[in-house]
Amino acid sequence: MSVSSATCAPLAAPDPLARIRRDVQSMHAYAVQDAAGLLKLDAMENPYALPPELARALGERLARVAINRYPGARLDDLKAALARYAGLPEGWALMLGNGSDELIGLLALACAVVQDGQPAAVVAPAPGFVMYALSAHLQGLAFHGVPLAAGFELDEAAMLAAIAQRRPALLYLAYPNNPTGTLWNADVMARLIAAQTAQGGLAVIDEAYQPFAAHSWIERVRADPAGAGSVLILRTLSKFGLAGVRIGYLMGAARLIAQIDKVRPPYNVSALNAECALFALEHADEYARQAEQIKAERAHLSADLSHQPGVTVYPSQGNMLLIRVPDAARAFAGMKARGVLVKDVSTMHPLLANCLRLTVGAASENVQMLTALRDSL
Repeated sequence: MSVSSATCAPLAAPDPLARIRRDVQSMHAYAVQDAAGLLKLDAMENPYALPPELARALGERLARVAINRYPGARLDDLKAALARYAGLPEGWALMLGNGSDELIGLLALACAVVQDGQPAAVVAPAPGFVMYALSAHLQGLAFHGVPLAAGFELDEAAMLAAIAQRRPALLYLAYPNNPTGTLWNADVMARLIAAQTAQGGLAVIDEAYQPFAAHSWIERVRADPAGAGSVLILRTLSKFGLAGVRIGYLMGAARLIAQIDKVRPPYNVSALNAECALFALEHADEYARQAEQIKAERAHLSADLSHQPGVTVYPSQGNMLLIRVPDAARAFAGMKARGVLVKDVSTMHPLLANCLRLTVGAASENVQMLTALRDSL
């Protein structure tokens, strides 16, 4: 006797989540804190807007961009402008990214080589920028973080041992480091780069905070171009003052950039973003003035924090300050309740226990932040 199809229970469709990698499902998404109604000092953004006359000029210029067309020759204009701004060394080339985050991902993608059954390795000091480890994981590379030494300086012996043992495809050295703000000893960095070069890997110097630092590694490259064949310098315009525009750029020997650029998606930088960046570079003196203000505020803020009972403030060459307090969770919650949002980094790494990261704001913002911190301790 046949059974009517109407009485048969439909088979449950397989869950489409099964098609998404299990390791991705187990990950935490990159967290962006809700800053609604708060003084936002958690993301190392430039606190200064453009002067009104420049803002009007930018708006008029963007209105003329042909947004019905894909980005074209203006991307080449932007690359040329960035090369002039950075002082690109002879024999080097430059590629664009949608922020430096995308370029970190593209480096992992380009270097995801399996040798002798083992995935390529990435080595970086820890604590450091979270995207080094995240990009490595997503592309199947093995990430190895090497703890920093006392005072958040490089542990040279441990770093050299990791390079010798892991033979990494990518060595990341942030100059200065995030979240500590440390501008590491240049001679130590040079020895690490030499070891990385000797074993055939790439050394990526991440200069996201270059506008606020006393030195850039590009100075070393110009002094010794022959010794920089494995060096890549990564920068972003986010800290320059264009966090909302998302422009990163990677510089290195032309033969290296030519290969890495092959994995870049076409039109990864929008016409509007490119035009914003070109406008900003044409007014680089205004952004340099803002950077000087931020550095002056950093010095004032650091001095004030050093007199706060129970607070340890660490030297910084970025637009942020790392501090240690008796109870980071309590201080963070107290500051937020008082309308100030900073970054609680105390659980990111054991070396950061009870640490908060404070973005350097404008003078009035820093006063408000100090008051909130003092009242929260």
